[in-house]
Amino acid sequence: MELKPLPTEAVPAALKKAKHYRLLNEPAAAESICLDILRVDSENREALVILILAMSDHSGGGYKISDHRVEDLIAQIPSDYERAYYTGLVAERRGLAKIRGQSPGSSYVAYECLTTAMSHFEEALALSHSTGGESTLRWNTCARLIERNNLAPRPVEHLAELGD
Repeated sequence: MELKPLPTEAVPAALKKAKHYRLLNEPAAAESICLDILRVDSENREALVILILAMSDHSGGGYKISDHRVEDLIAQIPSDYERAYYTGLVAERRGLAKIRGQSPGSSYVAYECLTTAMSHFEEALALSHSTGGESTLRWNTCARLIERNNLAPRPVEHLAELGD
């Protein structure tokens, strides 16, 4: 099936729609709109960020709109700070999905995702040219999630089994 191209002059309105669909918890619609925008304006940073956020909105979800991996999209962001921040945000959302999942071992994976997110937020904080408020808030959120959900690293004996 051949996709219809988005007219270039429709990009600003399409960006508004993508943001709107994210707010409505319709990440697939937002993702699809961003893919259309990026087909006609591959350098559109706002569409790239909305796409990354939309893809992370359905972490753990079973459906797929894009062939892109979110990590590959993050690599396209020119700012070191934003790459660190959005990598952390995606890891945090994966951790949240694991907390909600309640499958065997998910608490260990959630802990690993959240501590990974925290290290990326620390990196973003070090790269920040401003107060680093966003990174600090996200780091604190991860710390609270770990504490309130009693998350912990995998036991040492379990790690030894994984290495065999």
